[in-house]
Amino acid sequence: MKKVITIFLLGIVFFSSCGKWNDKIKLSEKNIEFSSEEDSVQITTKGTSWWIDNISLNDTIYRYYDNENIDLLADSYLIKESSFIIEKLNNKTLFIKLNKNSTGRQRVLKITLQAGDYFDYINITQLAN
Repeated sequence: MKKVITIFLLGIVFFSSCGKWNDKIKLSEKNIEFSSEEDSVQITTKGTSWWIDNISLNDTIYRYYDNENIDLLADSYLIKESSFIIEKLNNKTLFIKLNKNSTGRQRVLKITLQAGDYFDYINITQLAN
C-alpha cells in the first residue's frame, strides 16, 4: 500500500510540474509594427536571467549556440546579419534594428527569448515597400 501511495504522490508532483511556467522575462513589448523604412526599437525586461534562444526572419532561422564570438549568457553581445541587428545592451535591455525592407513583401522577425523553462517571443512585422 505504501508503494501505491508513493507512486501516486510522485505522479502528482510530476504532472503538476509540467504545467504553465510563470513569466520570468516580463517584456515591455511583444508585438511591434515597423514601416518599410529602416526602423528600430528598444525593449526592456524586468527579469535579468534570459537569453536569445533563436531568431527567425520569414523562413530563415538563426541560431547562435555554437558561435564562438557570441556568448548568449553574457550581459551584452551583438548579433549582426544582413537584414537586422540585435544587441543585448545589458541584462534588461534589447535593441533591435531592421534595415529598409525592399523585398516587396512583408517581413516578420521573431525573436525567441528563454529563461530556464520559460519561453517568450518578440514579433516585429515590417511592412512591404
